[in-house]
Amino acid sequence: MKKPLFFFTFAAAMAGAQAPSGYYSAANGFSGASLKTALSNIITNGHQDKGYNGLWTAYKTTDIDKNYENDGSILDIYSEKPSGADPYKYTPGSNQCGTYSVEGNCYNREHIIPQSFFSEASPMVSDIHFIRATDGKVNGMRSNYPFGKVGTATFTSKNGSKLGSSASSGYSGTVFEPIDEFKGDVARMVFYFVTRYQSKLSTFSSGNMLGSSAFPGLQTWELNVLLAWHNQDPVSQAEINRNNASYTYQKNRNPFIDNPNYANQIWGSGTSSGTTPPPSGSSGCVNETFENIPAENTASYLTRTWTNNGLSWTATDARTDQTISGKAITIRNGALTSGSSASGIGSLTVTTQLKFTGSNGNFQVKVNGTTVGTLAYSAGATTTTLSNINIPGNVTVSLENTSSGNRVAIDNLTWTCYGNNSASSRAAVPSEPALNTLTVSPNPVSGNAIQIKGNTEGIAKAEIYNMQGKLLQTVAQPFRNNRNSISIKNLEQGVYLLKLDGTLLKFMVK
Repeated sequence: MKKPLFFFTFAAAMAGAQAPSGYYSAANGFSGASLKTALSNIITNGHQDKGYNGLWTAYKTTDIDKNYENDGSILDIYSEKPSGADPYKYTPGSNQCGTYSVEGNCYNREHIIPQSFFSEASPMVSDIHFIRATDGKVNGMRSNYPFGKVGTATFTSKNGSKLGSSASSGYSGTVFEPIDEFKGDVARMVFYFVTRYQSKLSTFSSGNMLGSSAFPGLQTWELNVLLAWHNQDPVSQAEINRNNASYTYQKNRNPFIDNPNYANQIWGSGTSSGTTPPPSGSSGCVNETFENIPAENTASYLTRTWTNNGLSWTATDARTDQTISGKAITIRNGALTSGSSASGIGSLTVTTQLKFTGSNGNFQVKVNGTTVGTLAYSAGATTTTLSNINIPGNVTVSLENTSSGNRVAIDNLTWTCYGNNSASSRAAVPSEPALNTLTVSPNPVSGNAIQIKGNTEGIAKAEIYNMQGKLLQTVAQPFRNNRNSISIKNLEQGVYLLKLDGTLLKFMVK
């Protein structure tokens, strides 16, 4: 009988990861972009590049199956079947690629971040922390596609890993989806990469995955996918074993295995953000629908200024005749910039769409002149959220088009408040009571309904929030006629909050 993988809780995983005493001390007290930078410095110091061929030697200690068959074969995340017999297995050193034509021929070196993104340069090309020993055929099929949820599969490996069209919000191209057992493993390897090499990201190709700035380091749609996978699939003993062996080999560590909470402290939107939602909400903050933009010379590219709800706006090299859900401002070689808002910014959400001809690109999002992230745009109308910006006090927000000549419409731009001035907005997000007798089961949720266990009698209203405090759905008398479930509408994979009158529950959509 196959030995099952033993999942650790976050606390247990940290206790068993064996990081040297004080290894992460320099990161204490930081969060957001500052924490990411502190961790980058820690894992860059001491890193020894052992060269590309050195990976073959490393795999004899880092990628050995000690948690499933426990037979000394290669632990391949693209062929391992956690609850059944593996379709094939590889002997370390004996089955290296080489050439392949079908699954089971040989194993090779799979760059979770494709090496074409960084032109096969060192030290990235030989960094053990994101380069796994995997079947050559599946590695080749994965190619350089980003990771995401597959809608219609065009290829399925013998363990269920899939390649196909994206069903992940914000991206419509081809994606690769590993099996559930290894989704968190993949997420934490990507988090390692964009942290270790954050200072180089502006020189890498994005591959529809990476961001062009140190923070957040990933395109928003990909970050949302990976955060959900990180929380859905906690750190395993196999990952801990690999992290320890990699440290012995390369002299640096993956901090997101040692301390999984780091991911949510940096990027937010995680199940370990605490029992109370983050200090942000949707009321009392900025909500710009562009219905008040100037009506004259609509098709000309001019500097446009207007005021809405007491906040001034300036758009340069902009036209006003394009629409998305209603009126929209279209930027060419310019930027959209707000006036000063006194309530800070927690997270930002906006809808974008490339108009006329052009190519996919990005907006640089700046707060008080400092880049805090990027927003991707394409020919389809796309709504994206930058989470965990978390800057208090007076803020000026700017969206700058970085691709010369592309004409991009912007609509429904909102941001949540953050800091001492946002008490009214924080009140819009419910706080968790001391006693909770209701549960979501099963959790994660799959399908179109949330099942509730416990006494639901008399509950007047159900509300569903995202982790930024935005109200997504309200259901009056949700449990009438002795129902114990709530239908959910179009919720993407991720973490959400369910408020049942005075009770707050956290659930995940699978």
